[in-house]
Amino acid sequence: MTASPHVLPDPNGTRGGSEEAATSSATLGGERRGSVEQIALVVFIIVPFLALLAAVPLAWGWGMSWLDLGLLVGMYYIGCHGITIGFHRYFTHGAFRAKRPLRIALAVMGSLAVEGPLVRWVADHRKHHKFSDAEGDPHSPWRYGDTLPALLKGLWWAHLGWMFDQEQTSQQKYAPDLIKDPAIRRISRQFVLWTAISLLLPPLIGGLVTLSWQGALTAFFWGSLVRVALLHHVTWSINSICHATGKRPFLSRDRSGNVWWLAVLSCGESWHNLHHADPTCARHGVERGQVDSSARVIRWFEKAGWAYNVRWPKRDRIAARRKRAAAEAA
Repeated sequence: MTASPHVLPDPNGTRGGSEEAATSSATLGGERRGSVEQIALVVFIIVPFLALLAAVPLAWGWGMSWLDLGLLVGMYYIGCHGITIGFHRYFTHGAFRAKRPLRIALAVMGSLAVEGPLVRWVADHRKHHKFSDAEGDPHSPWRYGDTLPALLKGLWWAHLGWMFDQEQTSQQKYAPDLIKDPAIRRISRQFVLWTAISLLLPPLIGGLVTLSWQGALTAFFWGSLVRVALLHHVTWSINSICHATGKRPFLSRDRSGNVWWLAVLSCGESWHNLHHADPTCARHGVERGQVDSSARVIRWFEKAGWAYNVRWPKRDRIAARRKRAAAEAA
């Protein structure tokens, strides 16, 4: 874990940097959420969540087609890996370097997850690592204390409540490297466009394949609403559940833990203790049997020549962190 926010050099030698980048924001809003943005946030949280609640009785009543299932799973893992590989391991922590086309593709894929503009996401997460589970952490479940009522309140805050805080993490302070990249800044500012594409693509495919409005409607329900809600809550669970429980075999200065039952749905992010012990490591599930699909995809990128300078876990480095954890426990 680093003691200061990650400010990564541009691996692609972005030209300019420019005075515009020094003063512009990579999101349409400023450092405070306005009322319109707050209302939009409520809509994009509640509507997919209601769809998720309705999913089981609706599936029981008239089921879901293989096409609906394929759209749900396909779009889910495109967005999930866009977040885990792109927004998190690459843009936030620099766990590897990427050639320009992959860099752009990862920015777009992560934007399709509908978890907010890229630069805001990265700034929040870098701040989280600087103050993890201490004062200043945007979403620690231990914010209100260690008692059961305080933890329950903190879990709500870490899972969802923190996103309604009007004060925003400074993009200029925590993500200046991304703001300086014109393409990344543009993708981040186009969040509304990527959200529209993410929500409209499944019903477009469903309607064209089935040649019916019903096919478009069911594809929108499963491939858009249910998919977004499920991915949101899995991602938010890393902030809440994985900082409140789970095994901690490695030494970190916070309460991050490994939660095995979230591993597949989170694409390996729930092996959270090792991540906080060694944030720039490209693989989070380093022990036998720990599924980490994000690390596997990064390996494919590396073999294809699209990714390089990958920071794979080193045996001595992992052993040192495990020994330190054992010493602390003793």
